[in-house]
Amino acid sequence: MITPDLESGTKLWHLVKNQDQDQREGDRGSKMVSEIYLTRLLATKGTLQKFVDDLFETIFSTAHRGSVLPLAIKYMFDFLDEQADKHSITDQDNPHFVFDIHKSGITDACLSVVAQTFMDSCSTSEHKLGKDSPSNKLLYAKDIPNYKSWVERFYYDISRMPAISDQDMSAYLAEQSRLHLSQFNRMSALHHIYTYIAKYKDQILTALQKDDQSRRQRLASQLEQVMDTMGLAS
Repeated sequence: MITPDLESGTKLWHLVKNQDQDQREGDRGSKMVSEIYLTRLLATKGTLQKFVDDLFETIFSTAHRGSVLPLAIKYMFDFLDEQADKHSITDQDNPHFVFDIHKSGITDACLSVVAQTFMDSCSTSEHKLGKDSPSNKLLYAKDIPNYKSWVERFYYDISRMPAISDQDMSAYLAEQSRLHLSQFNRMSALHHIYTYIAKYKDQILTALQKDDQSRRQRLASQLEQVMDTMGLAS
C-alpha cells in the first residue's frame, strides 16, 4: 500500500487493497481475481499443451523421431536396479529434478507447474484432487493418466533393452567427451566435483574402504591425498 495522505485521508493501493477493508468486499475481490487468473491459466495451458506433450513424449520414449536413447540412460537405470537389489531397496520414490540454470521469477513459476506435472506422472500413488487443491495440480489433472501410461511404457521398454557393458559405456563417454571438448570448462567441473566430495568426504572414504576393488586400487588413500592437496591450495 502506498503511504496514505494524512491531510486528505485518501488511501491509494497498488494492485492489492489493504486488509482493513470490509471482509466481504475482500472475498468478492479475491474470487473475481481467482476467476480471471483461472481463465488465463486455462487459455495459456491450451496454447502450451502441444509443447508440454512433446516434452514428455521425448523424455518418456526410448526411441523418439529417429533419436535413439543414449547409452548412459540405460546404463544408469541398470546401475540403480543393481544397487536397489544389493541394498534390498524395494520402495518406489518419485524422481527428483534439478534445473541448474538461472531462471526469472515468471519462468521459474511456469517450470514449477511442468515439474509438478512431471512428478505426478511418475508417482505410483493416486492423487485425490478437490476444489481446494492447488491450481498447478488441477491444471493438468486430466492429462496425468495419459502421461502415466507413457512412464510405464518407458520403464518397460528400458527393462527389455540389452545391458550396456562397462567397455561400451567407457567408449561412449570418451566419444562424448571428444565431441563436446570445447563446450565445457574442465576446471569448473573439477571444482564442483571437489565441492561435492568435500561435503561427503567421510561417507565416500568409508565406502571406498569397504569395497574390495577400491581397496586394491588404493582409491581411499589417493582421494585423501587429493583432498589434502586441495586443502593446501585453498
